Amino acid sequence: MSARDGVAGAGGSGPRRPAGGPGERPLLLRGGRLLDPSTGLDGTGDLLVSGGEIAAAGETIEAPETAEVVDVSGLVVAPGLIDLHVHFREPGGEHKETIRSGAAAAVAGGFTTVWTMPNTDPPIDDPAAVGFVRAEGERAEGARVMPIGAASVGRRGEQMTEVGELVLAGVVAVSDDGSPIWHAGLLRRLLEYTQTFGIPVLQHSEVRELAGSGVMNEGRVSTALGLRGQPNAAEAAMVARDIQLAALTGGHLHVCHVSTRETVEQLRMARRRGLPVTSEVTPHHLALTDAEVRGYRTEAKVNPPLRTEEDRQAVREALVDGVIDVIATDHAPHHYEEKEREFDDAPFGAVGLETALGVAITELVETGLMSLGAVVERMACAPARIMGLEGGTLEAGSPADVVVFDPEERWTVDPDTFLSRSRNTPFAGRELTGRVHRTLVGGRVRFAREA
Repeated sequence: MSARDGVAGAGGSGPRRPAGGPGERPLLLRGGRLLDPSTGLDGTGDLLVSGGEIAAAGETIEAPETAEVVDVSGLVVAPGLIDLHVHFREPGGEHKETIRSGAAAAVAGGFTTVWTMPNTDPPIDDPAAVGFVRAEGERAEGARVMPIGAASVGRRGEQMTEVGELVLAGVVAVSDDGSPIWHAGLLRRLLEYTQTFGIPVLQHSEVRELAGSGVMNEGRVSTALGLRGQPNAAEAAMVARDIQLAALTGGHLHVCHVSTRETVEQLRMARRRGLPVTSEVTPHHLALTDAEVRGYRTEAKVNPPLRTEEDRQAVREALVDGVIDVIATDHAPHHYEEKEREFDDAPFGAVGLETALGVAITELVETGLMSLGAVVERMACAPARIMGLEGGTLEAGSPADVVVFDPEERWTVDPDTFLSRSRNTPFAGRELTGRVHRTLVGGRVRFAREA
């Protein structure tokens, strides 16, 4: 299987090329560290962008007469990051995030492609809604916005959407995220039917009867705080069921926001069997535990909840081992007033696009768990590979989706500087290492940090 074929058994007719026009003039990024795990590239050199594509990458490239030359010495030049899981609240929740503000936050975080979840109001469950998201994404002139369609009508988990019509309209996957696809028969049909179109089913893994009205992880901290908890089994039991359905059907199952050590064991088993199952972990589950909830901090209220230190170590090890394929933010913006409610009443979710790379470098590279190249692999190359996307590479002829960042710059998270409309981050005030300086999408500079 080539690096562009996607997951085994997922089907499809080849890579999905993201839309995007050529840049206005050639651009030469001079003297940076070219880091591209997809091609094995790692060394100081130049990157030439022309016509919206990567023209060349090498030690010394002569700039065309019309080219703009930018000195990026001391910085890393890598494939643009790809986030398979974000929530842009438009339509219906524009006070939290619009497609335009979300796409701007994405490029500020180094992301050149984002997959948007369909739990809007109304949900993205018909072709007209898909067309709206695509059109707004193109007008936003930020990251490439690729819509995920609802798996069930109204996201009620009862009747399958017209998946074929959604694909023709431009969806890249289906999901009911925010809610699980709880009906086993429906998920079976989805895993069978989506193979025709070569798209995955993204699952929010939660047995609702077990999660109940839990607002955080079930354990010592929840008991001490007097808050209702969600047990690990609420996630792991659903993952176990869904893996069996993937084995039965051969459909591509993607497990969202893995948070428990029991889920990791299920994924290890699926990997050993060679099943078409992929998965993701969020930066906040890699970095934080349920201890963050002490003081009833609603910024740390996410779903699935932050778990124990044992769970955190398990998901980190699974990412290092490749059992978990990618890092995805689950960027979930909420208005300040909503998060200022009592803990029980506050919504789940945290923003993550503008802190993800810094959290990953701080938690994984600085601690010696992963190399910088491995982090780029999990945030850029692997998402493209497992989902059959073009991008995630600096190979000549590929779309010029590029991030330039300083892997050693230390900075303190200040939510007031976010381009997102929302500020609900558990990392406010924390010092992180690694900061984005420039992001190119289709050869155009969509973000440049002021000195």
